[in-house]
Amino acid sequence: MRSLTWKLTLVILGMSLFSIASVFLLTRWVTVREFDRLVNAQARADFIEQVTTYYQNTGSWQGVMNALPGRRPPPDTQNPPPAQPPREAPYALLNQQGCVVVPSGPFRLGDCPAVRERREPLLLDDEIIGTIIKVRELAGRGPLEEAYLLRTNRALFYSAISVTLVAIILGLIVARTLIHPLKTLTTAIHALKAGELGQQVPIQSEDELGELAHAFNQMSSDLARANQLRRDMTADVAHELRNPLHVITGYLEAMRDGVLQPTHERLAALYDEAHHLQHLVQDLRTLSSADAGELSLQREAVLPQELLQRVHGVWQTEAQQQQIALRQQAAVDLPTIDVDPERMMQVLNNLVGNALRHTPSGGQITLTAGRDGASVVLAVRDNGRGIAKEQLPLVFERFYRVDPDH
Repeated sequence: MRSLTWKLTLVILGMSLFSIASVFLLTRWVTVREFDRLVNAQARADFIEQVTTYYQNTGSWQGVMNALPGRRPPPDTQNPPPAQPPREAPYALLNQQGCVVVPSGPFRLGDCPAVRERREPLLLDDEIIGTIIKVRELAGRGPLEEAYLLRTNRALFYSAISVTLVAIILGLIVARTLIHPLKTLTTAIHALKAGELGQQVPIQSEDELGELAHAFNQMSSDLARANQLRRDMTADVAHELRNPLHVITGYLEAMRDGVLQPTHERLAALYDEAHHLQHLVQDLRTLSSADAGELSLQREAVLPQELLQRVHGVWQTEAQQQQIALRQQAAVDLPTIDVDPERMMQVLNNLVGNALRHTPSGGQITLTAGRDGASVVLAVRDNGRGIAKEQLPLVFERFYRVDPDH
């Protein structure tokens, strides 16, 4: 189970790492791209504001180069300029005549380029006062921008590490939560294998694991009940065989020792007990054939009334001796049914025999045959003490007896 725990943990961790790495890279890419866009948009807005303010104050573009931070006029041999600043606005400014008054890149001061792409009119009070041309993106980032991106990347990295640790912890918790019921179930299965029937495991959820635990509990209960029924069956068979064998052995020993003479009555008693043994053996053989799926049925068309009459004839005398009324009722115009008459007689005889054992004197047993939709229903009803409600689901269990003494 430990290996399965780690497998689940590694799967969860792998999926988490893949997701975290994907989110980290995508977030970093989007952040850098949008930040660069923001910087360029801010540079454009600052450039437009500076040159527009200058024109608004002076009414012309003359000397505009001196008003821009980091810009200078063309070289002058008499007054050498200071060193070129590291950064230059990525825009060129053209006056109303289309000539360059603020150079940038290939656009030199005084040139009148015919470029139409990337041109943007410059307005002041709805009047075009010039044109700006975007030459390039802002070259590089300043120290502040680089520091901001560094802090952002560091925060993303720390977040990824934190999420990874959380994923490991959650992976272990989820794996152990899933594995714990399986470990409990495995322990119960080993105990069941060792012969400790009736093992039960707690049902901790209503998902597939809960269904598995419920199925195991049901199987374990069925095995325990089947084992108990097998033991009861063995005891019942031994009890049923012991009585006739005891009678037969007693008679034979007495006849062998000359204590009793082999009269007709005593031989008849021995025959009856031997016949009873044969009947028990035949029942066991029938049960074995049914378990193996080899029980053959000789089906034929039979009238339900005929089955009731045969059963009534078999038990009528015994019912009268016990002062129990045995009646039969059959609906009119019942169709024939396709059954094995001998097996049906065996079933009905068992039901009537049980009814006679549990119906007091003065009681009543009724054999009925009627319709239920397209089916024909044969029933044996009595007014005996009946079967407790909680025992009804068990009456068709093999060898189950409501009253162990009968």
